[in-house]
Amino acid sequence: MATVIDSKKACAVNPLKMSQPLGACYAFLGLADTMPMMHGSQGCTSFGLVLLVRHFKEAIPMQTTAMNEVSTILGGMDNIEQALLNIKKRANPALIAIASTGLTETKGDDVDGYLRLIRARHADTLAGTEVVYVSTPDYVGAFQDGWAAAVKALVTAFARPADTRVAGRIGVLPGAHLTPADLDELRELIEAFGLEPVLVPDLSRSLDGHIPDDFTPTTLGGATVDDIRGLATCEHVIGIGEQMRGAVDSLAANAGVPGTVFERLTGLAATDALVALLMRLSGKPAPARLKRQRGQLLDAMLDGHFQLGGKRVAIGAEPDLLFALASLIHEMGGEVAAAVTTTHSPVLARVPTAEVLVGDLEDLELRAAGCDLLLTHAHGRQAAARLGIPLMRVGIPQFDRLGAAHQLSVGYRGTRDLIFALANLFLAHLHAHGPDDWPLLEAALAAARGTAPAGCGCSAPAETVIPIIPA
Repeated sequence: MATVIDSKKACAVNPLKMSQPLGACYAFLGLADTMPMMHGSQGCTSFGLVLLVRHFKEAIPMQTTAMNEVSTILGGMDNIEQALLNIKKRANPALIAIASTGLTETKGDDVDGYLRLIRARHADTLAGTEVVYVSTPDYVGAFQDGWAAAVKALVTAFARPADTRVAGRIGVLPGAHLTPADLDELRELIEAFGLEPVLVPDLSRSLDGHIPDDFTPTTLGGATVDDIRGLATCEHVIGIGEQMRGAVDSLAANAGVPGTVFERLTGLAATDALVALLMRLSGKPAPARLKRQRGQLLDAMLDGHFQLGGKRVAIGAEPDLLFALASLIHEMGGEVAAAVTTTHSPVLARVPTAEVLVGDLEDLELRAAGCDLLLTHAHGRQAAARLGIPLMRVGIPQFDRLGAAHQLSVGYRGTRDLIFALANLFLAHLHAHGPDDWPLLEAALAAARGTAPAGCGCSAPAETVIPIIPA
């Protein structure tokens, strides 16, 4: 059991966390034909937009209500109204998803009330476009809190009780720490049992790096509004990460859909638990290819423990990602010597380390002294350089590397690949032995130069001819 403590510093020197509004908009990017919008100043949206563009190397649709000093004081209804009408006219999305910011939360805008009035005033104009709002003040919580709030808001808004259940339909509510590649792996895993997965949000259909046939001003793909409504017809719903417990519970309470929350899907035992659930839901045994993948993971664990065992690792990440990574390091015989996270979560108490600090990258750097590896996002690269240890980039942002969307860390294959990536980092930083590691004696060097003193027995004089006696 880890003790969870808060940093007592007056400010964040080198921030680790990102804001709730950005986490909410990231979730909205996993919905099809959607326009995410932040209700706040232009700077809030611009910063988040640039961060996601640099991470994914893709065009990111995101709009703002562009609040200024006057509109903030008088209230933001006019800005929201104008933004909705402009987006409807120019992009005509199926969904406009609004996340609040610290600016408008501090003012106390009644956005739900605004939307009721705007809907009544422009019913015909806004027809065919759904609007959902989520409260995400950025002065509390962090990235995964905003994601969790957005998914819960979507489930609450659209998933109504259904008269029937569709046999074999499985809802999946993934956490913010899963990549598009992770979601693809989960889809394949569920489909291997003949089940029909419904992922909400589904970044694997929108931010997987594909090139669309035509330009669209909205999201490139993802879960549709009908998919969200279809969660109510699912036979079972799976939440991935403690952050999804609220959405799973909301779906159970509002639509009566039973659910299971997996705190992680990285690791042998964690994946086994998911496979066992899918076997029970489908009534089918695990396919042969899954058994082979499991065998490959076991072999990878055997090979990788020689490099990971006994290593001291420092991790800075969102709670659910921190828990998944730390658990795997622990299972492989490593030590989580430093753990820093962004926000509170019940799962932090189960991180396999003595103490978890809710803090920043400066805290992580101070605690990582003497460690062998640093795991955090790209903003940790300077700390790793100062500490003289390798950095493995995890989470968001990874603006200085390509392929972040395709990093895989869940299931048998994902865990296998993650073990290899960790082990190979250690192998790449092993000391490469050279001549300087075994220096020759001075007498031997002198003999090689032909300058050894006479009579030392190290070499013969240069003019001496040594006869070769045949055998």
